[in-house]
Amino acid sequence: MKTLSVLFLLVGVLVVCVAAQSAPASQDTTVSQSNPSNAAAAAEKPAPLPSFSSPVVPPKKAEAAKPPDEDPEAVATFRKRVDEVNVIFTVTDKHGHFIKDLKKDDIRVLDDHKPPSSVVQFRTETDLPLRVGLLIDASNSIRDRFRFEQEAAMYFLSQIVRPRSDEAFVLGFDTTAEITQDFTDNTEKLAHGVRMLRPGGGTAMYDAVYYACRDKLMKARATGPVRRAIILVSDGEDNQSRVTLGETIEMAQRAEVILYAISTNLSNTKMRGDKKMEEMAVATGGRIFFPFKIEDVSNAFAEIQDELRSQYAVAYKPADFQADGRYRTIEIGADNKKYRVRARKGYYAPTQ
Repeated sequence: MKTLSVLFLLVGVLVVCVAAQSAPASQDTTVSQSNPSNAAAAAEKPAPLPSFSSPVVPPKKAEAAKPPDEDPEAVATFRKRVDEVNVIFTVTDKHGHFIKDLKKDDIRVLDDHKPPSSVVQFRTETDLPLRVGLLIDASNSIRDRFRFEQEAAMYFLSQIVRPRSDEAFVLGFDTTAEITQDFTDNTEKLAHGVRMLRPGGGTAMYDAVYYACRDKLMKARATGPVRRAIILVSDGEDNQSRVTLGETIEMAQRAEVILYAISTNLSNTKMRGDKKMEEMAVATGGRIFFPFKIEDVSNAFAEIQDELRSQYAVAYKPADFQADGRYRTIEIGADNKKYRVRARKGYYAPTQ
């Protein structure tokens, strides 16, 4: 009996010792579990939204790392970058008439001053679906001719937008940009969007073009290749924008947008604003129109319509290509020296 009592006493002492040793370990475990939770919460905090003049691609949301066995798709996901450049261009003779029968061997392409390693595709583009942004200056500076421009714009949209193929949107801008009709193939809705515009305020033209490229045309939905274009009706006298002319051109080139400008300056003198719009148009492969009188605005719209249906497309693989985000120049010329070629002046290489 005495022996049994001693045995029970020893067992009790052993239990107390084990409990005392395990208490700190339990406390440490609680702390180590709270730290990953805090780290995950911090990692999942959204990155700040990009400002208006931020790069095209916003910063990605941070994610907590997962072990490979918890993410079965991690091993099965593959990404492939295709180093291929697509360019829409226009060819005219010295009188401005469109040349529509060129073949691949009739043109020469230089990418970053070097011939491409291969030309993947060359084709005429008369029926490529359009994604068009009609940007109308609604500032005080064009108030006296605003009504006629509205009528000409509505007629243009009714003629160029084909149901179930093309889509357009209407954006008016003064101090700020306002979309009065989003992408649609309904010409009645587009006409209503034009009628809703009212002149007044300053002019933030660069902001309007930048926004139309980044937030509308770059994200335009399509099941296949499309032609993206902006029709800008303005006097070009920007006095309110937050982005610069250079940033605007860069965004248009990234979005692969062709810009056509119709000057509302009827002074028969090329003003500063005209030169800025011309710079944007030339850099993107478009052109600017200078109507001598207000009635010529309709003719400018008609010429743009003809050009959008009379273009070529070439796809090629650049030589010595590097995915470094650098700007690369594009030069396209025709063997016939009497022909004039208009195309965007360059592009930005993707980044790895």
